[in-house]
Amino acid sequence: MTHTHAVVLGGSMAGLLTARVLTEHFERVTIVERDSPTGGWTGDPHADPREREVRRGVPQGRHAHGLLAAGLNVIERLFPGATRELATAGMPTGDVLGNVRFCANGYRLKQVPAGMDAVSFSRPYLETWIRSKVFALPGVAVRGGHDIVGIEADAARTRVIGARIQAAGEPAETLTADLVVDATGKGSRAPRWLAELGYERPREERLQVDLAYVSRPYRVDPALLDGDIAIIIGPSVAAPRGGAVMLQEGGRAVITLFGILGDHSPLDDAGYRAYAKRLPLPYVSDIIEASEPLAAGAVKYRFPGSTRHRYDRLRRFPRGFVVLGDAMCSFNPMYGQGMSVAGIEALKLGSLLERGELDALRFFREVKPVVDIPWQIATGGDAALPGVQGGPKDIGTRMVNRYLNRLYAAAEHDEVVSLAFSRVTNLLDPPTALMRPRIARRVLGRRRLAAA
Repeated sequence: MTHTHAVVLGGSMAGLLTARVLTEHFERVTIVERDSPTGGWTGDPHADPREREVRRGVPQGRHAHGLLAAGLNVIERLFPGATRELATAGMPTGDVLGNVRFCANGYRLKQVPAGMDAVSFSRPYLETWIRSKVFALPGVAVRGGHDIVGIEADAARTRVIGARIQAAGEPAETLTADLVVDATGKGSRAPRWLAELGYERPREERLQVDLAYVSRPYRVDPALLDGDIAIIIGPSVAAPRGGAVMLQEGGRAVITLFGILGDHSPLDDAGYRAYAKRLPLPYVSDIIEASEPLAAGAVKYRFPGSTRHRYDRLRRFPRGFVVLGDAMCSFNPMYGQGMSVAGIEALKLGSLLERGELDALRFFREVKPVVDIPWQIATGGDAALPGVQGGPKDIGTRMVNRYLNRLYAAAEHDEVVSLAFSRVTNLLDPPTALMRPRIARRVLGRRRLAAA
């Protein structure tokens, strides 16, 4: 079924991927974004993405970003040949396990080819590349430099019929639409808009972690990574801090250090390097010491905690309006899930439209499993770290975390276990896959051998 007009509120990754999906079902798609055209938002879509500045609406844009295998699959589905084109343009690519050094709880997981592509990139580069593809599509219009005032409903308040937008110094205007999608991210005002229309606000679930990313660009000799395109050191129970080295286009790299509960890296050179030396493993610090910084100091991004708005539990919701991406659920960025989950949600929305449905409540129910798994991974992992209050603390969760600690130790030497873990963290398999007898025997059997 083809509809006339869809409006996407927010032009970040979630909004761009959603807009691309909606072009298959609507004659016109309008993207509304607060960033102005002078901020690298519009202009020549074919300009070199390396020259684009980080958008104001992406405060984490200078820091390390991850795109899971499930997310890259979405991009390949929407833009066939994307991985090959990005690699040709200079983006580092490799195998998601064979060329990504992943360390969990102090263990370096065994690296073997997984048969899944991986890319390592700067957020501005990837976002600008996708933006240029979306903006070039027939029927796509962009309204940059506009604030999103609210949504417009019919007289009965049962259907959203448009969005109110406003440019600085100009009167507000209404864009009428068959569908309005809120992809405005963590600052979404959808709960307030719903209340103004007489609907219940979605209940919130939160897990505060007081995370900070502290990042610095470097000129890194790729040979230092021994064929890897990225190194990721996750926090451990003994040392709840981590870091990442991500090779990027243009021969650059970003090195991000992160810690929770106020244990944040200093911004000055000496403090930054000293913090890196106290990570659970030395790989990131070794590269910092052998590389050339491209900025005098580091930049910081703070993330209070994961937040989930339970739209899936509402009983009433206006038709013609949906919420997705970080506006629905924002995850601790240490797990690199946000862009991938948003892409999967966009495809789910497209599947509903393919069936001729615009029922938001059905959409929220269908994406619930999509959100459940990364939410379980992120909040379960955070709750296991010392000092984190809230999150799942029941005996079942404690048993799972103890099992995962044994799994990490096994994955250091066992490629079958390492591959199984990689598929779960890349959102290709559910977490229950790690409990299957074939994997459990290798995890628990190793413990028995160590105790013998």
